[in-house]
Amino acid sequence: MAGDQELKVNYPGLIKEKLPSGNYRFRVRVEGKPTRRVTLHIGPDHKDFSEHYKAARRGIEIPPEAKPIDTKIKGSLGWLISSYTEWLEDQVGKGLYSQATLVQRRSKFKLLKPYEEYSLAMPQDQLLQIRDDMADTPGSADNFIKAVRSLYAWAIERNHAQVNPAIGVGKINKGKGGAKPWTVADLKKYREHHEPGTMAHLCLTLFMFTACRISDAILLGRSNEFERNGIKGLGWQPTKKGSAYVEIPMLPPLLTATRSMKIQGPTYLLTEYGKPFQSPEGLRNRFRKWCDNAGLHHLSSHGIRKATGNLLAQEGASQYQIMSIHGHTQAKTSEVYTKGVERWRLAADAMNSLSNMDW
Repeated sequence: MAGDQELKVNYPGLIKEKLPSGNYRFRVRVEGKPTRRVTLHIGPDHKDFSEHYKAARRGIEIPPEAKPIDTKIKGSLGWLISSYTEWLEDQVGKGLYSQATLVQRRSKFKLLKPYEEYSLAMPQDQLLQIRDDMADTPGSADNFIKAVRSLYAWAIERNHAQVNPAIGVGKINKGKGGAKPWTVADLKKYREHHEPGTMAHLCLTLFMFTACRISDAILLGRSNEFERNGIKGLGWQPTKKGSAYVEIPMLPPLLTATRSMKIQGPTYLLTEYGKPFQSPEGLRNRFRKWCDNAGLHHLSSHGIRKATGNLLAQEGASQYQIMSIHGHTQAKTSEVYTKGVERWRLAADAMNSLSNMDW
């Protein structure tokens, strides 16, 4: 009985009924309409019970295995987020958006959960308050605004909303050049702390000798290797939308590092359990710890990509050679870009600039 009383206290209008079979079912009185009752298809021990209960209090019966959008009040912010997320999932399935974009936007939308039952006509001052509360992590705050801006741009295209509250909301991160490029001294300090044969050393080597993004680093493995004219190369399609296919030679430091690991898997980089990383965020967190352990608290993986570009430029690589390695399709000050065999030749020449680097 104590359990039933607790349910009534925590969930007004919740009714527990014993069926002739001896089983129990739960129903909820609709708020404002006490004679109307909605059946719940899950019990209080289910992780989504609270969500089902709230929907029932508003007269919405959630069928078993319902989609998230079915639990939202149409016209609410929660309904808009669910509609947009469902569309974005479909776009990812079609290869039009990356999985990383979906994951990031989902995580940012969690900040709006306390407001999901409100009208989707969100006031800008509320958005500003959420952004300002994240001032200690300016990059994350700006990504939150970017996610909301995309959400409402999508909504306006479909006549779900008339105003985009994120338009005009400025960045907190005032542009200090983004990720700080690693110096040669930084690279040396990291490698002195993380010796060859460790996953930490392999990770840095992979970043340095491919200039790949972290979203690609978790996917690269022996299946990406190929041989051309007696030279072993690495090829992959970057996950970032609009990037060109990348093919580069595997220089000795990278080849040695990938072959020196005692545990081999479908990808070069593995977790401490010997499994591929499930998301860029997982590797980002692990690399953060490796950097911190080496006393490089101010650096990130993306800074290595910048360092590669800087070192290539210092060694005389042209703008188009750097483009071919980074997977860029356009140059800010040029009208042409390289493709196919020419891209491979330029990439090979550029990567050879690093051949004599002490690693």
